Amino acid sequence: MKMLRTIAPALSLLLLVSVTSCRKNPPARPDQPFVAPNVSMQDITFHSPALNRDMPYRVFLPVHIEQGEKLPVVYLLHGGNGGFRDWSNNSQVSRYAAQGLILVMPEGAFSYYMNAAGKTEDRYEDYAFTDLISDVESRFPAANTRDKRAIIGISMGGFAAIKIAFTRPELFGFVAAFSPSIDILHRRYNMKRTGEWWRIRTIFGPWGSDARTARDPLGLVKKAEPSKTPYIYLTVGENEPLRDPNQRFAQQLRDSHFSFEFHIKPGGHDWGEWDSQIPGAFESLIKHSNICDSKPHS
Repeated sequence: MKMLRTIAPALSLLLLVSVTSCRKNPPARPDQPFVAPNVSMQDITFHSPALNRDMPYRVFLPVHIEQGEKLPVVYLLHGGNGGFRDWSNNSQVSRYAAQGLILVMPEGAFSYYMNAAGKTEDRYEDYAFTDLISDVESRFPAANTRDKRAIIGISMGGFAAIKIAFTRPELFGFVAAFSPSIDILHRRYNMKRTGEWWRIRTIFGPWGSDARTARDPLGLVKKAEPSKTPYIYLTVGENEPLRDPNQRFAQQLRDSHFSFEFHIKPGGHDWGEWDSQIPGAFESLIKHSNICDSKPHS
């Protein structure tokens, strides 16, 4: 009987993980991208050495590009359980490509764009911030300097954008995060969310581990140098659970004298709110970086 009491919790946990992993994925939504006038769209598949497999990404760029011209690049990271088509299907972001920008939307799966602590083959950070950038800059007329690169992420992608701003500040001159899951490493999960808990543990490592600490923006902000960190545009919806964690994070940035701005806007954790934040982010991008002169390419 004592052995049964010992084994039962483990069996329950295994059952919960199995049930979670066996749930059917929701049906794929139709791919209906919004492509603005004077903008072309391309879907690219390339081989990522870091992941040792082919990965897709979507690109918007101006139809008319002058010979020898090198265009600034903005990388757009999707959220958890999303995909590389999300930005194009749920927003009108393509219109900014007509301003002389290359917009790159990579596939990130549910990875937080991190090198997974528990799966050495899942090196998503190396894929996204080494392999992908290299492929974009060799395939397209893309500028290859920090001041001509920017990154914008939503939710999971916003977390990654903030984290990379602290750990690899030499890559991007501007960072924007919409509703970033900034507190993901500090959440407690109940038994109904065992599957999500296990995925987070695989990516970031167990509680208290060095791997987890090295991936936590709330800790990294205390070590980062404000003078070397790119300008940060941070926004969150007033009706979403992430409002309070992001308010506290903004206060950390303020106390440490980072260059940033923080906005609480109407809306929740959804594309209605995020699409409405795109104009403000690009206005800030133009104001606080040398990435573009906002001259239309028509």
